[in-house]
Amino acid sequence: MATMKFKTNAKCGGCVSAIGAKLNKLMTSADWSIDLSDSNKVLQVSASVSPEAVITAVTEAGFKAEQLL
Repeated sequence: MATMKFKTNAKCGGCVSAIGAKLNKLMTSADWSIDLSDSNKVLQVSASVSPEAVITAVTEAGFKAEQLL
């Protein structure tokens, strides 16, 4: 399974928690992480889910996500 990366607009731990609440319905918490120190606030996902499902979950949490290629 390939690792996918997404640019997000998460800003803090609270944002990560909100996004995580949605992502944890699709995968385990060990399958994703958000690097807040990166200027793109990169969400990294290592799970067998579609990029669209990840983007939808982040959007439902009230944030933006754009897949980085």
